[in-house]
Amino acid sequence: MASEDQKRVLDPERDAAALKALTHPLRIRLLGMLRQDGPATASELAVRTGESSASTSYHLRVLAKYAFVAEAEHRDGRERRWRAVHALTSWSNEAMGATAGSRAYVNLARKAQIEHLATSLARHEADMADGLLGREWVEPAGISDRIPRLTPESLTELRAAFDRKLEELTARDAGDPRALRVVLLTAGLPLARRDPASEADAVGGGTGASDADAGAAGAGGVDAATDRANDGGGA
Repeated sequence: MASEDQKRVLDPERDAAALKALTHPLRIRLLGMLRQDGPATASELAVRTGESSASTSYHLRVLAKYAFVAEAEHRDGRERRWRAVHALTSWSNEAMGATAGSRAYVNLARKAQIEHLATSLARHEADMADGLLGREWVEPAGISDRIPRLTPESLTELRAAFDRKLEELTARDAGDPRALRVVLLTAGLPLARRDPASEADAVGGGTGASDADAGAAGAGGVDAATDRANDGGGA
């Protein structure tokens, strides 16, 4: 769980130029990689993204201009290494809805988070298949898909409770050598009422599935009015 000094809180008025700079899929992806995997050079990131080193170098400099990334300690003097300045990007949904530019960033960031989930799922399954994760991770890993009926107040309370518990458990496990990075993506997306005949089609019916409930074998942050991306490839 990121502490307050590890968060970059975006304001659509104060950070208009930074938001415009960040509204670029590759920049979001580069920032996410630095947050998830640690410092890297433009050349290393170019290999991982399939881009040219000139392209990744340019976009890293743009991110640095707006204080999303900074130079990291160099292993040698041959190439500059970059690190993420913050562990988390956060914003107020209400405030970010005020301008077209900030809305565009939020939409792009959310799509990047969904793409990050798909990438993380593929990596998790490969790690399990290759024996890189111990069997103790089989049962707790997974994805849940539910569509409860909640009020705005209840959804706010649920998100706050999740954040508090995550902070508690992260602090508890900080010194445990068994602890690994775990990709957690939460979503709370209210859907407008539709007539019963079209409701199932509109949301795909949902699967109602939960790996934990089913006992499946490892298939697989947000304040009250705040969206947050921890960017393992997200925003």
